[in-house]
Formats: sequence, C-alpha cells, structure tokens
Amino acid sequence: MLSIFKRDPNKNRKQTIDGIKRTKDSWFGQIFGMLRNNNFDEGIWDELEEILISADVGVSTSADILDALKSSLKTTRSDDPDATLNLLKNILHDILKSSSNPKLWSEDHIIKPYVILMIGVNGVGKTTSIAKLAHFFAMNNKKVILGAADTSRAAAAEQLIALGQKLNLDVISHNQGSDPGAVAYDSYQAAKARAADVLIIDTAGRLHNKSNLMEELKKISRVLSRLDETAPHQTILTIDATTGHNGLEQARAFNEAIGCTGIFLSKLDGTARGGIILAIHDELKIPILFIGTGESIEDLAPFEPIEFVDELLSAPA
Repeated sequence: MLSIFKRDPNKNRKQTIDGIKRTKDSWFGQIFGMLRNNNFDEGIWDELEEILISADVGVSTSADILDALKSSLKTTRSDDPDATLNLLKNILHDILKSSSNPKLWSEDHIIKPYVILMIGVNGVGKTTSIAKLAHFFAMNNKKVILGAADTSRAAAAEQLIALGQKLNLDVISHNQGSDPGAVAYDSYQAAKARAADVLIIDTAGRLHNKSNLMEELKKISRVLSRLDETAPHQTILTIDATTGHNGLEQARAFNEAIGCTGIFLSKLDGTARGGIILAIHDELKIPILFIGTGESIEDLAPFEPIEFVDELLSAPA
C-alpha cells in the first residue's frame, strides 16, 4: 500500500489523549489503581471483568484478556508495583498489533490514484470522516478528489460537494437516484485525468435494505477493479464509537459481505466506552486505521495501538 502521509508523533499523541480521555477517566483509570496494588483475590477479577465489559470491551474479549493475565501472573513474580500493569499492556498490545503493521501504508511502488472506498450505515459520521481524511491527505501535499456515490440519500451529494468547496477539492457527482457504479467510474476517470493522488468515494448506508446495499457496494468495487485490478486499495468502514456493540455488529455484516481493510472509528471523544476498539480487533481482526477525536476537521489521528494502550493505562491526571 502507498506511503501517502507523514505522521506527526506529537500531534498524534495529543489527538489520542483527547480522544480516549472519557474512556480513561471512567473505566481504565480504575484498572490502573487496582493492578498497581498487587493485592489479588477472587473479588478483584470480578471487578476487572465488570470494568472491561462496561467499557464495551465485550464479554468474550474481556474473558480472554483476564485469562491471559492470570496465566502470565502464574509465571511472573515481581515486587514492582507496575509489573502487573505492564503484563496487561502487553496483552492489549498483542490484541491490537495488526494495526501497527509497518507495511499497512507503505509499498515500493506508487499507485495513483490511490482509491479509498468509504462504507458504513447512515448516521455514523461517514461524510464528516471523509472530509477529515481528505483534509489530512491534503495537508500532506496530496491531491484529493471525492466521489459522491451515495446517490440514494437525499442531499448526500450536496453535503459532500459543500465539504469539497470548503476544502477546495473537486467532487464528482451525478443526480440523485443515479447508478452509484457510474459515479465510481467517472470519479476514477476524473482522478486519473487530473493526476490525483487519492480518490475517496462515498457510498450509501441504508439499513432498511441491507441486501441491496451490499450488492450495490459489490458492484462499485467491481467497477473500480475493472479500471485498476488492485482497486479499491482500501475499503474503510466508518463506525460510530458511541454505538458500542451495535458498531461491532455493523462491522461483522459489512466484513462478511464485501470485506473491510480497516476501520475509521468516529466520535471516539464522545464516548466513555472506547474499549470497543479491543472488541472489534479481537473478534474480527480488522485493523483500526484512524480515530476521530473531535468535531473539527483536523480532529483525526492515525491509530497507534501502543500509544493508545499506554495512554489508556497510564496514571490518572
């Protein structure tokens, strides 16, 4: 995959801290205190499980985490108050490790246009997430074109066009009700002709007609692959972090139907249950690529799993 942006470690860290503050303050701060006292009995395991489940880590993933921690404690003895905490950090790092794959955004050859297909149900913040991604790439000196292939929702194209005007980006659109595959085709041709680095295509997210929606997405993907056999290069599912395990079910449905290469977790700053990141990764093995950390167009960060875990289990402010 194409190396298409430079990471700003300091900015990423601040965005991550801002995004998970509520989750840390509400739940994981408690875990920090409990594990550092090294005073374990059966009651503490029940408390830990309750905290993890309340943070939307999920029953199955919570059980796996605690089983791994118990097993590690049997073979690790230390008077260091941080030893148990570090064991837990390592377990969470292992769950999230595929998101830190160095090959995820780098490859020897350059693909232009680099095609990103954005999917997700209505109301999850998909259009806003597209705008954040477009701005992010533009700030890395990449020419971006947007494709408005959500032709079913009233004013969807208009919303994307307005965002494009705000960001000074070209948006390719057709009339409402048009064939979304045709929009994808024209968007790719425009991106190719205008030497765009990145093409981001919006898609419909109707829940009431899921079967037709999935067939529509498959058609868009086929159209793109006929134009470039490697496209789309990313199929990114937008999930609203505030929806908890409904988001996990959405991820499961989309992944089974068309496959997802990664997830954009929106509105992470708006929930105290950011543990859904662990559940998604553990159950579906889909990497988290980006997190939305606020309402501003700049409130986005590439997901860094080690940074995420370390901040989540750091000392409360």
